[in-house]
Amino acid sequence: MFHIVASDLDGTLLNSQHSLSAYTKKILQALRKQNINFIFATGRHHIDVAQMRENMAIDAFMITSNGARVHDSQGNLIYSKNVDPNIAAEIAQIAMHEPLIYTHVYRGDEWLINKEDEYSLGYFKDTNFTYQFFDPLDFDTHHIAKIYFSITEDGHHAHLVKVKNRLEAKYGAQISVTFSTLNCLEVMGSQVSKGYALQAVAKQLGFSAQDCIAFGDGMNDFEMLSMAGKGCIMQNASDELKMRLPHLEIIGTNADDAVPHYLNKLFFASAI
Repeated sequence: MFHIVASDLDGTLLNSQHSLSAYTKKILQALRKQNINFIFATGRHHIDVAQMRENMAIDAFMITSNGARVHDSQGNLIYSKNVDPNIAAEIAQIAMHEPLIYTHVYRGDEWLINKEDEYSLGYFKDTNFTYQFFDPLDFDTHHIAKIYFSITEDGHHAHLVKVKNRLEAKYGAQISVTFSTLNCLEVMGSQVSKGYALQAVAKQLGFSAQDCIAFGDGMNDFEMLSMAGKGCIMQNASDELKMRLPHLEIIGTNADDAVPHYLNKLFFASAI
């Protein structure tokens, strides 16, 4: 039996309206009553996820910014790894003149963006988290958990691929780069991933990653799904993730609450 459940949010635990269904909340609260540890493992900002956790009244751990931040069930920061401040400014400027690309920065408790992006705000249904504007040519580069680049249409994915190639060619192992979706390219510090963060949380809880079952849908979930005792891939996951982890079980879609239904069947003798 698994002692830890870790789940991505967008495209996985959250429904197609980017919200937690009533059924999902019920199952997660039931898990905690059974002393099963739950971990939100997401690319989202810790302030956003903390608000979501409070709305659910659940004492879950939080892996945020794809592993650059980890908070315990009481909200205490237990792990932090930043983008090197010496290169953060260069990274933030790399797509500033691209009209189709929006540049975002998670710095401390802030979400910064270089231009208006109503599309991104549509993801925050269960919280009041919002962005502030910043100038990529003049901003404090300390305490940055991640920098990410977004587009509003999947058809513009090739623009982000070019940015990814440029970043990897210039900075190599100094950064971690991954796609969470086709329209979101994420950049963190060296050796940052949900997988490494999951190992750290499991150790603190007295377990290992092998004692964990994990759920995800994007390439930013690759390490977590690979390192967990059991990894489950969403049916709506990226084709690349399915191709690179062909041995993992594919479950239903986030729109159908596949994760809570799977957990109900796995952990509870009678249906909830």
